[in-house]
Amino acid sequence: MQFKFSAISLSHKTAPVQIRELIALDDQSIHSILIKLKEFFSLQDALILSTCNRTEVYYSHELDLSSEIIKLIGLEKGIPEVTDYLEYFELYKNDQDSVSHLFRVAVGLEAQVVGDIQIANQVKRAYQTSVDLDMAGPFLHRLMHTVFFTNKRVVQETAFRDGAASLSYATIELMESLTSNTYQPRILLIGLGEIGEDVAKNMVYLPDAKVKISNRTQEKAEIIAAELGFEVVPFDQLDQAMDEADVIVSSIHRNDPFITKELISRFKIQSYKLLIDLSVPRSIETTVEEVPGVILYNVDNIRSKASEALDKRLASIPDVEKLISESIDEFYNWKKEMMVSPTINKLKQSLEQIRLEEMSRFLKNASEDEVAIIDKITKSMMQKILKVPVIQLKNACKRDEAEEMIEIISDLFDLDKIKSDK
Repeated sequence: MQFKFSAISLSHKTAPVQIRELIALDDQSIHSILIKLKEFFSLQDALILSTCNRTEVYYSHELDLSSEIIKLIGLEKGIPEVTDYLEYFELYKNDQDSVSHLFRVAVGLEAQVVGDIQIANQVKRAYQTSVDLDMAGPFLHRLMHTVFFTNKRVVQETAFRDGAASLSYATIELMESLTSNTYQPRILLIGLGEIGEDVAKNMVYLPDAKVKISNRTQEKAEIIAAELGFEVVPFDQLDQAMDEADVIVSSIHRNDPFITKELISRFKIQSYKLLIDLSVPRSIETTVEEVPGVILYNVDNIRSKASEALDKRLASIPDVEKLISESIDEFYNWKKEMMVSPTINKLKQSLEQIRLEEMSRFLKNASEDEVAIIDKITKSMMQKILKVPVIQLKNACKRDEAEEMIEIISDLFDLDKIKSDK
């Protein structure tokens, strides 16, 4: 039975955000689907990755299960007409394409922001879920550890992860560098539109910060705060929170400045107050920098920094692809050797059976010491006899001639008999 490694993918490249949100899976849904895949199809290797930008299922099976898996997702999400969304799924139906896609996703080549550092951790969590549910066999274990090692090489050997290439993460990086000497910096985020929400979610990279958030629609602020463990400030009670904050990030949409020099000048600034304006048009008066201790960055400053980092990442893509190619070659060499492993084991069993039979036949009257010496000699002889066919089998793997060599050795040593005796 020949198992194939396949994948289905719905991502920002194939589906709009409304469809991605509809199909996205939470941890409970992922657990449920993995268990059903195990029970219904006896899958031993399966991995489900679901983020804001993609929902993907990787699996090993002799059949193409893409339609069944998509229907399972629909069943889990309560979407009876899920087949209407088939056009948004990309299907990878052979080993090479599926493995290559997984590598590209895991290192960040397929991310919305090229080189996104979050995806590596998301893939690790997906793998851990498969391990916890006993749905990671030798193939998936080896594949995932090769992926993780490749990720490490990408970080160490290329500039692909240097700098922050997204606006939101560049904002986080800026805050981190400017508050590095502040114990538990107090951060206030005002406005939870697309950029503001993205910045909020990236605040996990500032674990020591004390974060407060505010939004005109308080319900949205409360939902995000509950998810991320932040404090909510009512939008009409922002003055005190702004006064107390070390960092104010403004991401609100309005035609005139929301934060003015006159407002900031009323605050007691102990050492510094960092203002970051992510709004277009700008929501913070540029003259606030005239207030002692105030530092202002606007969206253009940060975007310029992010664009520079992105250019470096894009220039590093050929280096990353070369590393991926090397890792995939190494993985497939291992996979080919796994193909000949049963034959090697049967050959060992065959020779060991002959050895034991002959020892039993000729050593009936031998002393315990004599038996020990001959046992040692015959084991050594067996290892030397095994060496040549094992080397030939492994070399045949590298030449893609493993099947022919397996057949020759099986016939030569009558290994089919070993199988039938078990």
